[in-house]
Amino acid sequence: MQNSNTENKGATVKRTGQKEGFVQTLKEIWSYREMIASFVRRDLRGRYKGSVLGFLWTFINPLLQLMVYTVVFTVILPSGIEDYPIHLFVALIPWIFFSSSVNGGATSILAYKDMVKKIYFPREVLPIATVTTNFVNMLLCFIVVFGVAFVNGYIPTAGVHFIALLWLIPLFIIEYVLSLGVAFLAAAVTVYFRDMEHILGIFVMAMQFLTPVLYNFDQINSEAAKTLLNLNPMSPIIQGYRNVIYNQQIPQNLMWLLYSFIVGLAVLIVGWFVFEKLKRRFAEEL
Repeated sequence: MQNSNTENKGATVKRTGQKEGFVQTLKEIWSYREMIASFVRRDLRGRYKGSVLGFLWTFINPLLQLMVYTVVFTVILPSGIEDYPIHLFVALIPWIFFSSSVNGGATSILAYKDMVKKIYFPREVLPIATVTTNFVNMLLCFIVVFGVAFVNGYIPTAGVHFIALLWLIPLFIIEYVLSLGVAFLAAAVTVYFRDMEHILGIFVMAMQFLTPVLYNFDQINSEAAKTLLNLNPMSPIIQGYRNVIYNQQIPQNLMWLLYSFIVGLAVLIVGWFVFEKLKRRFAEEL
């Protein structure tokens, strides 16, 4: 009985210590919020530094990608989807945010290895800054999305269509949570296993084809295939963006969106704790 009580007390102390450690880490990250903001500003300004068009590439780059995909899927391999450029654009921009966050997150620690080895700061700052930079970049690109959509008559101004646009806020949150979780996990593992950077490139490419970015989800006839695609948490998110902007309606897959949010939270929790566990030896591995 005494041993059992001792074990219970030990488990309680351990859980309490973990909770206090988590809260302390959050407080520490908050105290370094200016550092995160500085990284974000520097990355956004330096992304196209030295180029003639500079920051304009933030808007030109997705437009050029849109042109390439449009030519391929309207001229070479016609998709049969009405207003395909808009259909593609509203999904392509969020997908670029996710893929850039995963790939950038994987190298976020390695890119600042000298700083990690010499200066103390919460290591979580680096993947958070990377994902936030890509998130801000996505928001800027959505200016182009809205512009192209407005020209083609896809931006509502009142009624239920305006309410549908408000759903972009939860979509942004769900995708940010998922992207940050994967970035934490990728950043920590890549420090110890450098091949992960290249593996993730293949993983992201495969996920793009398992996500309705280039095609319409409704084109899939098999219910089993639709369920399989929806198990990819990015799939309901992309469909949500398309429902709101392209179809001008409230997302029709709310249960699957809830699933994506739950998966995103789970990935964030796992990624956070893996990062916390592995960050102790980052300086040694670098």
